[in-house]
Amino acid sequence: MLRFLTAGESHGRSLVTIIEGVPAGLELDFDRITQELRRRQGGYGRGQRMAIESDRADVLAGVRRGRTTGAPLALLIANKDWKNWQLTMHVEPEPPADATGARRAAVVRPRPGHADLAGGLKYEHEDLRDVLERASARETAARVAAGAVARQILHTLDIVVVSHVTGIGDVVLEDTSAVSFDQARSIPEDSPLRCFDSAIQARMMAAIDSAREAGDTLGGSFEVIAHGVPPGLGSYAQWDRKLDGKLAQALMSIPAIKGVGIGLGTEAARRPGSRVHDEIVSSSSGAVGLSRPTNRAGGLEGGVTNGEDVRVSAFMKPISTLMKPLRSVDLTTLEEAPAAIERSDVCAVPAAAVVGEAMVCLVLADAALERFGGDSIRQLQTNAREVAGAIRRRLTRRLAARATS
Repeated sequence: MLRFLTAGESHGRSLVTIIEGVPAGLELDFDRITQELRRRQGGYGRGQRMAIESDRADVLAGVRRGRTTGAPLALLIANKDWKNWQLTMHVEPEPPADATGARRAAVVRPRPGHADLAGGLKYEHEDLRDVLERASARETAARVAAGAVARQILHTLDIVVVSHVTGIGDVVLEDTSAVSFDQARSIPEDSPLRCFDSAIQARMMAAIDSAREAGDTLGGSFEVIAHGVPPGLGSYAQWDRKLDGKLAQALMSIPAIKGVGIGLGTEAARRPGSRVHDEIVSSSSGAVGLSRPTNRAGGLEGGVTNGEDVRVSAFMKPISTLMKPLRSVDLTTLEEAPAAIERSDVCAVPAAAVVGEAMVCLVLADAALERFGGDSIRQLQTNAREVAGAIRRRLTRRLAARATS
């Protein structure tokens, strides 16, 4: 089982990730982890925080001489902005004598749409900063670091995960499925929104500019595509082992994600079965000796991968911090007051897409380890090859029998 935990606050000293279940012998590419963290910081519509931080994950444990040992990995991402927050976010009862930064007032005006009020009521916090510091999307940097490790596990099995932005506000691609894996993969990393259609992307950027001028925010949607996924990951035997359910939960756990779709997603509910289900034909080019003319199911049937690309979409609401804040209540007086304003983005959909990739990588890596087993990368690869070979031999025999009958 591959699992991970994160700890840390948005303006605390650092973020920490512990990853358990990484097989031994993985040659870890440290630069690739940093690259994924930088990808998360990009995208048109990001705020001032991205100019401050330059995220890098320091590997503290679980790796020796560049290779994983099979023990848990510990990764640390320092918050460069910590120097400005020590008098507010110190962990000691009183700030240390050398603490720096400003003393910030308690947050008592919850933002509609954020965890501020719900979290304050749950944990009985008077200062809502105790909620927002952990509920902040800053936590997703730790997930991206963990996902970068999972991505490298998948790479040993020739599984590649990419994403592309499909909508910002009401500016959306008409047909997401028309964007192939190769097309999504070809989008330059310096693309402002990583949208395949440059004309649509220009309209998306204009929408973000309009929202910024209005003191507002915008959400949107993105799709994650995993290519080279073998058949048989997941299970139909129990509800909590269905891979589509695990993917949906993983993506829904990303801050501000309010909906997830597999393949056609909600569009499948509006079509007849003849325009939803993917026909199966014999083909020597298919991953299992079979192929699908379409992939409306998004590579998953009954909670199990079928050998086609896994395609998962996520839908993100606008960020909760508005420069022209909505109405709220001062919890110290219960009088109406404008919601608090925290440093934030206008739009963070491209960043959420990178986090989405990380979460998909973590779920697929866990499913691959469950399916193929192995305490080392070499064992994992050997077992995966044996399973793939058995499937090919089974179908090859039947194709040969059919040809001679």
